[in-house]
Amino acid sequence: MGLRQVWRFNSFRRTNVILQHLGMSKHTDAAGEVLLERRGCAGVITLNRPKFLNALNLNMIRHIYPQLKNWEQDPETFLIIIKGAGGKAFCAGGDIRDCCRKPYVALIHGITMGGGVGLSVHGQFRVATEKSLFAMPETAIGESQGLFPDVGGGYFLPRLQGKLGYFLALTGFRLKGRDVYAAGIATHFVDSEKLDMLEEDLLALKSPSKENIADVLDAYHTKSKIDQDKSFILEEHMDKINSWFSANTVEQIIENLQQDGSSFALEQLKVINKMSPTSLKITVRQLMEGSSKTLQEVLTMEYRLSQACVGGHDFHEGVRAVLIDKDQSPKWKPADLKEVTDEDLNNYFKPLGSNDLKF
Repeated sequence: MGLRQVWRFNSFRRTNVILQHLGMSKHTDAAGEVLLERRGCAGVITLNRPKFLNALNLNMIRHIYPQLKNWEQDPETFLIIIKGAGGKAFCAGGDIRDCCRKPYVALIHGITMGGGVGLSVHGQFRVATEKSLFAMPETAIGESQGLFPDVGGGYFLPRLQGKLGYFLALTGFRLKGRDVYAAGIATHFVDSEKLDMLEEDLLALKSPSKENIADVLDAYHTKSKIDQDKSFILEEHMDKINSWFSANTVEQIIENLQQDGSSFALEQLKVINKMSPTSLKITVRQLMEGSSKTLQEVLTMEYRLSQACVGGHDFHEGVRAVLIDKDQSPKWKPADLKEVTDEDLNNYFKPLGSNDLKF
C-alpha cells in the first residue's frame, strides 16, 4: 500500500472513529431513532437511541429539521417539546444548527452534551432534573481533541454569569443536577419523577401563549424539593473564577491560576495544561468575539472554525491519542502557547467566501 493509500485509509478510519464517538453513525434509516408526534397543543420530538445516549446522527437531523419548520408554520402547533428516551440521557452528541421560532421546551434529563447542548440551550425553556449532567465534550472528553466548544457555545457561554462560561469552556468542568439550573444553563428545575406529569400538563394547554407555558413550568419548579437548599457547587469559587478568567489571553489566565496557587486553581491549571495550545487560544477568542455577536453570526464563525480545525494537525492528533491509539498523550503542534501566533489564529477565523455557512 502506497503512502497516499495509507493516508486515505487512516483518514477513513479516523473519521469513522470520530462519528462513532460522537454517536453520529452513518445510518441510512432514521425510522425509530427519532419520534416526531403531534400531541395536544404541541409537536413532540423524542430522541430514541437510548443505547447510544440518544446521540444524533445526520439522518435524525434530516428528519427533525423539516418537521420543526412544518410545526413552525402550523397555527395549531403552539409549542415544541424535545426529550430523550430511556431516562439516562437527553442527548450526548451530534449537532443541529438552528432554532425554532415557536416556544421550545427542552427536557434536559440525563446526560446533555454536544448536540444535546445545541438542541437545548438556545431554546426559551430548558428544564433540568436531579439527573441532568451538562458538559461540553470538546474540552471535557480526553484533554480537548484539538477542538472548541461549538453548537453555539460561542454565543451562550459568554452570556453565563460572570466568567463562568469561559471557565466551563477551558476546563470542561461538569455540572450536575440543580447546578445546571444554578449556572443559568437550565431555566427551570423539576424533580424527574414529575416530568411525565409536566409534559401532560403542557400538552393539555389550549392555544397557550409563552406566558401560559412559563406559568406551568414555574409551578413545577416552585414545587421541586430535591437539593432545594444546596448551594451552587462553584459558589465559593465564583469570585476567583471571575478574576482569573477575566484576562484577555490564555497566557494571563494561566499566570493568574499559578499566582493563586490554591488546590482548586492548580486543579484547573493541570487540566488546561494538557490541552491543545491552539484550541485554548481559539476558544478564548471565540467566546470574546461571540459575546457581542448574534447567534447566527456565532454559528457562521464556528462553521469557519470547524472547517479550519478539521484540516489542522491538532484535531487529528487529539482523535488519535484519545480514540484510536488511546495513549492519552497527544503531541500538539505548536506545543507551546507562545508559538501560536495572531496570524495563525486569524487563519482559523477568516471568512470562507462562497463556502461560508448559509441559513
